[in-house]
Amino acid sequence: MYSEDTIDIINKTKGRLPSLPFELLKKDILGKEYSLSVAFVGEKESQKINYLYREKNNPTNVLSFSLSKNNGELVLCPKKIKSETEKFGKTYSELLLFLVIHGMLHLKGMQHSARMEAEEKKYYEKYFHWNRSGLSQDQSTGGRNIKRRKKS
Repeated sequence: MYSEDTIDIINKTKGRLPSLPFELLKKDILGKEYSLSVAFVGEKESQKINYLYREKNNPTNVLSFSLSKNNGELVLCPKKIKSETEKFGKTYSELLLFLVIHGMLHLKGMQHSARMEAEEKKYYEKYFHWNRSGLSQDQSTGGRNIKRRKKS
């Protein structure tokens, strides 16, 4: 029923999307059978969704919606994430990576806890160092091959 490439990325903002290993993260955390949508939205839409589902009248960095056992959606607000980088002591890409992991763990059924924090740390370190070590996902092959990034 599900194919291996079951991730849809939707950009409802005018900004460029970051280069993160979304498919690898999804397969590693949620499994290859999981169908995931990742939507990037503006602050107004984030606020509207946050109010509708959580009764909180402000934009938020990430929202997770589990639609079924093997189907879910992440809603991310890049502008909100950018505004929180200093607060968390991370670059935009680092914080986005962390929030994608955080959202996926919620989709997996985890609640805020020491166990969830340990899982966040494990995946963050795995993919942060993977990305920082000069390796990048080869998008032309669906991320199956790894190649060295050219130094600038």
